Amino acid sequence: MDKIIRKGNRNTCVCEHYKGLDYFTFENLKSTGFVKHAFTTRNGGVSKNYLSSLNLSYSRGDKKENVDENFKRVAELFDTTSDNIVCSDQTHTANVRKVTCDDKGKGVIRSRDYADIDGLVTNEPGIVLATFYADCVPLFIVDPVNKAIGLSHSGWRGTVEKMGQATLKVMAEEYGTAPKDVYVAIAPSICQDCYEVSEDVAFAFRDNFDNDDKKAYEYLKRYQEEITQKDIANCLVYKKENNKYQLNLWYSNYRVFRDAGVPDSQISVTDICTCCNPKLLFSHRASKGMRGNLGAFMMIEHK
Repeated sequence: MDKIIRKGNRNTCVCEHYKGLDYFTFENLKSTGFVKHAFTTRNGGVSKNYLSSLNLSYSRGDKKENVDENFKRVAELFDTTSDNIVCSDQTHTANVRKVTCDDKGKGVIRSRDYADIDGLVTNEPGIVLATFYADCVPLFIVDPVNKAIGLSHSGWRGTVEKMGQATLKVMAEEYGTAPKDVYVAIAPSICQDCYEVSEDVAFAFRDNFDNDDKKAYEYLKRYQEEITQKDIANCLVYKKENNKYQLNLWYSNYRVFRDAGVPDSQISVTDICTCCNPKLLFSHRASKGMRGNLGAFMMIEHK
């Protein structure tokens, strides 16, 4: 495997290996003791060419049998089969669906009977939640008190709509989840240096996130020894000379959870950018759209 390019030295996200699969996990989620989780890389599947090799999308030009086999290999990582996976139907919303055993297999071995769902939650063991990526932000949420989990896709639209808080709200309604109890992982996705956006997108974030120097400082101190006031001011977005802006989705999603009441110490933020690691991770921007999908997966274990 090629060397991983990291944006800092947080090392909260660890690369693991299983029968040819390379995937990432987070120590804070493991510490809860009742979930299995993974964020996949490109490595370990059977897809070819620009989809090489662990493509997890049926809609990007791959052969169905290749994607079926790739899902089968991920399922084996969870000591289960593809008929226990439940997939999102992502359209950049902040819609969240409660998943039960009746949903098993939807999106893989049978059709989904729902649409426009970017987040999934459950408290039932043995269901593997699955969401998909090629630069957007995967959000893993674990509630060890009520033994419930959430897994959500958050691009810039989902982040402006505060997908993390939307997921927590459904978990609170369904399972009694309290933000102070959850553990969160913000997984590999596009970094601020690689994510250029237009003025209207930048202003949408400035309108939806109040300045909070303390939270910006707490975020930055995770990977910078020296922090200036300019660093804090540019933490959310900074303006380039070409009148474009660089947007920080990692910090934005961190803020969504901090503002919701999740303790700083219970939020792990990636230092791995999909766009900086195109040989290891699918990136829509790096590949100009010629790519497959990565997957985020999480399951409550049977005890």
